[in-house]
Amino acid sequence: MHFKTIIEPFKIKAVEPIHMSTEEQREEYLASAHYNPFLLSSNQVIIDFLTDSGTSAMSAHQWAGIMEGDEAYAGSESWHRMEYVIQNLTGFEQILPTHQGRAAERILYGNLGGKGKIFISNTHFDTTRANIEFSGAKAIDIPIAQGKEISSLFPFKGNIDTGKLKTLLNKHGKNVSAVILTVTNNSGGGQPVSMQNAKEVGKLCKEYGVLFILDCCRIAENAYFIKHREEGFENYTYEEIAQEMFRLTDGAVMSAKKDGLVNMGGFLALKDLELWNACKNMLIITEGFNTYGGLSGRDMEAIAIGLKEVFEPEYLKYRICSTTYLGEKLFVLGIPLMMPIGGHAVYIDAKALYPQIPVGKYPGQALVCELYIKGGIRAVEIGSVMFGKYDHNRNLIPHTMELVRLAIPRRVYTQSHIEYVIEVFQEIYKNRKNVKGYDIISEPHFLRHFSAHFAPVG
Repeated sequence: MHFKTIIEPFKIKAVEPIHMSTEEQREEYLASAHYNPFLLSSNQVIIDFLTDSGTSAMSAHQWAGIMEGDEAYAGSESWHRMEYVIQNLTGFEQILPTHQGRAAERILYGNLGGKGKIFISNTHFDTTRANIEFSGAKAIDIPIAQGKEISSLFPFKGNIDTGKLKTLLNKHGKNVSAVILTVTNNSGGGQPVSMQNAKEVGKLCKEYGVLFILDCCRIAENAYFIKHREEGFENYTYEEIAQEMFRLTDGAVMSAKKDGLVNMGGFLALKDLELWNACKNMLIITEGFNTYGGLSGRDMEAIAIGLKEVFEPEYLKYRICSTTYLGEKLFVLGIPLMMPIGGHAVYIDAKALYPQIPVGKYPGQALVCELYIKGGIRAVEIGSVMFGKYDHNRNLIPHTMELVRLAIPRRVYTQSHIEYVIEVFQEIYKNRKNVKGYDIISEPHFLRHFSAHFAPVG
């Protein structure tokens, strides 16, 4: 029998209190944080959807494993257990532990990058793009056309445009350092990538002799969509689907803070021994010895366990269905969304919700501020604040979409928390015509959304 109610496939063993602030308090908190939710203290937030990175609740098995952490500087048994799980999952022999995904990105793309070099992706996420551009290289995004269509129900909107990829490979030749396939495509609305698309990308990369890298931080969620949407994978396990995708590539970077179900950690996996040795040297210089890479033994134990738990069918069904539930309820309210609903987050089309706000006044930032003031919900703008550029006259070159991401931490919130979020959105929708935009008062050169200061318009 199939029941409609989504129940969490776990029991709660420990709880963390939430400070239930008032709207008046939140107005003061937000003003003190310069209208940037990144600058709020966590105890000022009721529901934290800022990110799903490092915010997971760990299992009893993971906490038990922490007690077995081997804190040896070199040759830690915890490292060997983590290495074995990653080798089995990815098929790569050469593995480097890192303290998080962006450390792996910095090491790999710093090694491959530099002035004149080009990286191509379905969509580079913020830290990926920053690490590439910091090296002097150029990051190019080529999502498929359907990926930019908010209301399209195409099942794999995270796919890379292979026609454009071939054109770029022909044009730039050996200047292309790597093609990076991000699964799921976070900046493109959390949309999945099909196995067929990965195969086509792999074939082109082999043909042109270009490195093919998988950004696999949400590989289990992507595997869920392949199993349920792509013909021929109905009888595969989720882990088998992930393993097949890894086999198509030359390497992978992972922030284990997502589908590793941990609060800190990541890895770099490579097929090429020479490249691995170069990256290993940089790891040792900047992160730590290559059997811990900036991680404690207990962190590595938790990663080894989390990378197995994340592929459990009951967990993945709950994870995807609970995210879909929130998205569908908001859609019924009239909230414009990126469709279909992604795996780790619901993405709101802020430009459609607030048509009165010009993109240069950042409708996405307006929505994240309204969500916090009305309900204490912290979310993140993924639009022209995060990805906008300036021309030589300092005029804004807006991003293609003005989205707000509600990134749902894994195994943290219950169904009643989600119902509360839906109620807050009812108020958001009622008041939508009265909301105004924001100006940027100060900003850094890279990753400005983390620390920029804003002021309300008018």
